[in-house]
Amino acid sequence: MNYLVTGAHGQLGNELKLLLGDKAIYAGSHELDITDERAVAAFFQTCPFDFVINCAAYTAVDKAEDDPKLADRINRLGPTLLARYGKHIIQISTDYVFDGTAHLPYKEDDAVNPLSVYGSTKLAGENAVLAEAQTAVVIRTAWLYSSFGANFVKTMRRLGAERDSLGVIVDQIGTPTYAADLACAIVAMLPQIKPGVRDVYHYTNEGVASWYDFATVIMHESGLSCTVRPLETGEYPTRAVRPAYSVLNKAKIRRDFGIAIPHWMDGLKRCLNALNG
Repeated sequence: MNYLVTGAHGQLGNELKLLLGDKAIYAGSHELDITDERAVAAFFQTCPFDFVINCAAYTAVDKAEDDPKLADRINRLGPTLLARYGKHIIQISTDYVFDGTAHLPYKEDDAVNPLSVYGSTKLAGENAVLAEAQTAVVIRTAWLYSSFGANFVKTMRRLGAERDSLGVIVDQIGTPTYAADLACAIVAMLPQIKPGVRDVYHYTNEGVASWYDFATVIMHESGLSCTVRPLETGEYPTRAVRPAYSVLNKAKIRRDFGIAIPHWMDGLKRCLNALNG
């Protein structure tokens, strides 16, 4: 099969490239503006694909509050056009479609209620691909990191080497997710997706953590002596509201695709090994 990976220069796009190699074409924003309908239509007319894996997204959560039009173009319009002209698509979405008031892991059919522009535009992208595509699989994920790009793991390692201590949020709960593990799951799913299906799945690594927990383990596993202090959300105000609890239930993706999901600490250790060369 022939695949197109959009958002190809980001964390997940780079991980997919390692797995798919020459089975896919990889397009970043310079190769394809997914918000330009003429460009998208011409691209697919020239190069038809069996499946699009859309990793492109506006992910600057706080900046999105001040630039909702751009966030909407990338997170809603772009997926709409890819679904319309590509016809068969995997759309990567986010835990931010939920409001974080739950006390049990969110299932795919639980009520959505995004608290931010980022979450709202990503939800609009989900709805668009489910409406436009012939085959559409939405995968919600959370707290993504990788050896590629900028992310929480790299930031903590840099700050941990520079400082004796730092504060990290303790009252936002979710699951760190190694992008390489998500990429493996996507590659395992591709040959199993039935034509014409339109469905939503959750994928993160297993386990539960706060950002404080995550940072503490990063420091320990990196051999850094930086002390991590717990901060409450109110002590570190941000432009966008984050869900306080966004653990995702993965039973559906395990059942439908037979995917084994590693624990987040296992994923972190493998990422740190990659970073350490």
